[in-house]
Amino acid sequence: MHYFASDIHLGAGSESEARATEQRFVAWLDRVAEDAETVILAGDIFDFWFEYQEVVPKGFVRTLGRLAAMTDKGIRVIFLTGNHDMWIGDYLHRECGVELYTAPVELTLGAKRLFVAHGDNMNIEGQWVLQAMNAMFRSKCLRWLFSWFVHPDLALKFGHWWSGHSRKQHAKHDSLTEKLTEPLIRYARTYAKSHEIDHFVFGHMHYARDYREGDFHVLSLGAWDCTPSYAVLDREGALTLKMLE
Repeated sequence: MHYFASDIHLGAGSESEARATEQRFVAWLDRVAEDAETVILAGDIFDFWFEYQEVVPKGFVRTLGRLAAMTDKGIRVIFLTGNHDMWIGDYLHRECGVELYTAPVELTLGAKRLFVAHGDNMNIEGQWVLQAMNAMFRSKCLRWLFSWFVHPDLALKFGHWWSGHSRKQHAKHDSLTEKLTEPLIRYARTYAKSHEIDHFVFGHMHYARDYREGDFHVLSLGAWDCTPSYAVLDREGALTLKMLE
């Protein structure tokens, strides 16, 4: 079995809210580890993460321990960075054994070909503010300057403030309706014209949706603070959206 989740936003909210979210996520990891071949985490697993050469954020020990235990057991764990945790370095790979990707990936799981992406920088042509922000935050030069000239305590305070502001604005947008997923569906439809893809999987929009049109299939994963969900690709190649209980 192959499992997908995104937009957990570990560390978001009050201390008690953040702990409850992590406990729910860890319980899910424990459950899927019973029969998982692959676990794909499609971005924004952390609400904010900035990794210095020798320093990583405090906390998340339950999550990191579970991920390490899963890879030690032989479960393949794939981590795609999102817009909230794009500044991950090699720590999760070295310490937890996960595969790290900073861009969308095509995966062959069983007999099916999947396109998996967080979805934060797709179909934003003409939206110059988003384009500028994407270019700025993904700049290797900016990351280097930030890591050398901003103390980790200040960096994390700024990051959590920015992430909280971004998350709240996102939550207000269109009141989380299926319209949010339309740009990703359009992107997938264009991509499918020149690529053989059985399933598309996206996160980012915080709205859980299973869109099907003939053989064309796009699955959007919900955020765990509003529409908590995950997806399962079974041994027959069927991809199903599941709502977290």
